[in-house]
Amino acid sequence: MTMANMNLADSPRAPAAAVKAVRQFNRFYTREIGALDPYLGGTMPLTEVRVLYELAHREQPVASELARDLGLDGGYLSRILRRFESQGWLSRAPHAQDGRQSVLTLTPAGHEVFAPLQQKSRDEAAALLSRLVPADQQRLVHAMQTLQSLLSPAPAARTVVLRDPQPGDIGWVVQQHGEIYAREYGWNSEFEALVADIAAKFIRNFQPEWEKCWIAELDGERVGAVFLVRKSAGTAQLRMLLLAPRARGMGLGARLTDECIAFARAKGYRKMVLWTNSCLTAARGIYAARGFKLDKSEPYEGFGQKLVGETWSLKL
Repeated sequence: MTMANMNLADSPRAPAAAVKAVRQFNRFYTREIGALDPYLGGTMPLTEVRVLYELAHREQPVASELARDLGLDGGYLSRILRRFESQGWLSRAPHAQDGRQSVLTLTPAGHEVFAPLQQKSRDEAAALLSRLVPADQQRLVHAMQTLQSLLSPAPAARTVVLRDPQPGDIGWVVQQHGEIYAREYGWNSEFEALVADIAAKFIRNFQPEWEKCWIAELDGERVGAVFLVRKSAGTAQLRMLLLAPRARGMGLGARLTDECIAFARAKGYRKMVLWTNSCLTAARGIYAARGFKLDKSEPYEGFGQKLVGETWSLKL
């Protein structure tokens, strides 16, 4: 139950001092984050940027889910989506299980509009935290988490964290690749050996100023990973995007890919490349939606299967 729809007759009346404190905090925080200014220094209102964010990070979103989760009137959301579509930022496709719904997908042009907004939001959050010493940063984050947990309408909300790798994480990445690809695609141990070799080289040759690995956690458990490595002075390579089955459908694969793109742009790379296989349709969909182009397609035999390897690239 949200604060807006709570039945006041069924709940104890808050003390006047507490009400005043909440209103004072609201005024302080909206001023602190610039919520009353043009959002992120651009021309789009906050609501439209929030819709863009959800479209960029969800897998197969539909309008009814967006309206519910964002607390938006259906007609208002429809007008936003029509505007996005007229700008060439959004495409629609029939929903496979529900003919009344359309699956909404950001086009490459939509991702191009959203990417600098997302980076600006990250930069502003980092600037806010940089004013504090590390101990106070942790106090602030803990206070925010406490506030969210007390007011969240979803008491069982799942916690997603993207973090740097820790000892044991890279071994887990190798294990998960071996298990998942054997179970879902019938690939043999040659693939696990390839992943192990790539992972070992990443650790031995790691260049922290140019490369990064993200480990995704869901409710404290590892569920995904992605690597961004330096292929050349101007080219970054996305490698080993992985998502465990229990974490699919939450937009995590898209978030991991977006982190790689944002990092590469921030470091001044001009191009990003990746190698994948034609059978990995979910991953290919994520890449295509972000503007990656298929440069080369070549049949081969490997990992105990007949496959089609693909090289994709994105100009940054």
